[in-house]
Amino acid sequence: MMYSSKRKPVLYFKEERRFLSGKCTVYKLFGLCMVLLLVSLLWLQLSCSGEMSSLLHEERRPPPQPPCPPTNRQADDDPSWGPHKLALIVPFRERFDELLVFVPFMHDFLNKKKIRHKILVINQVDHYRFNRASLINVGFLESGNDTDYLAMHDVDLLPLNEALDYGFPSEGPFHVASPELHPLYHYKTYVGGILMLTKKHYHMCNGMSNRFWGWGREDDEFYRRLRKAELQLFRPSGITTGYKTFLHIHDSAWRKRDQKRVASQKQEQFKVDPEGGLSNLRYEVESRRDLSISGAPCTVISVRLQCDTDLTPWCLLT
Repeated sequence: MMYSSKRKPVLYFKEERRFLSGKCTVYKLFGLCMVLLLVSLLWLQLSCSGEMSSLLHEERRPPPQPPCPPTNRQADDDPSWGPHKLALIVPFRERFDELLVFVPFMHDFLNKKKIRHKILVINQVDHYRFNRASLINVGFLESGNDTDYLAMHDVDLLPLNEALDYGFPSEGPFHVASPELHPLYHYKTYVGGILMLTKKHYHMCNGMSNRFWGWGREDDEFYRRLRKAELQLFRPSGITTGYKTFLHIHDSAWRKRDQKRVASQKQEQFKVDPEGGLSNLRYEVESRRDLSISGAPCTVISVRLQCDTDLTPWCLLT
């Protein structure tokens, strides 16, 4: 294909009309300097005017107000909140993104229901495999005398239905995250996720077994303990939101659970631990810190669990 060699014409001014054409004279230099001076003065005036306007605008702004106090604070002298206080026990390890969501959400949720509570995050800092049951046992022992019932609460499970009952379970253990409501686990004997008991009932079970290192099975064994203690299990009624009752915020694709089972562990996982629990729990408290996450208070108790490798060699990370 042939292209035309013609170009778009450019408009040229006649030589005599250019200001800087010809020889450079003193008058031309003087005129150019005057133009530059006038432009500089005009720019300086505009800048000062803008700064002055900005200062005047800032002076007209109202003074900053102090931050508003948190709403729905627990009223210790308000009888409508009831006489009982909940220890919300959260077994925890390295899931800070979930914790940042969980603590403010649950604090607000319980305050709206006028449930006196304190949130205890039991943080495992040793080098053994994660032991949810032992951490809940630690939470029970470290919860103090100002609480009279506890909730074993997973950090990745948030209640969305305000009709869920978190009140004092005087008649027996109350499984909030029941199988017909939990988004993942639907078998009839499931008691994990969120389970509430009075401290008296938890002590009757000798707590939870400390033999379960790694993910799962500890709540199945605890179901057998409830039956052995002849405690009747209660679950929510009248909840119509089904599997949308809770929000599960754990991303299993990003954070894998430790579900490894060695041969000796597989043989033990379905047995009932007749003696283990609160009576043989061994741990050390490394630190205890009161924190506030988005205005919601919690206490983080960092603990080091101890393991008898002769009894449960699967506690080691191998």
